[in-house]
Amino acid sequence: MSGRMKCKVCGYIYDPEKGESRGNIEPSTEWEDVPDNFKCPSCGAAKRMFKPA
Repeated sequence: MSGRMKCKVCGYIYDPEKGESRGNIEPSTEWEDVPDNFKCPSCGAAKRMFKPA
């Protein structure tokens, strides 16, 4: 089970407990299960630009 992930560009935190409503990511969605085409909802950075928070 992975934890929260932080955007290296803007600092946005993806929290798997909350999901991301702007990206239609349901709560309890682990980072591995977030689609590869996910973009940071704050700055638009690609999923690969996130690191463990």
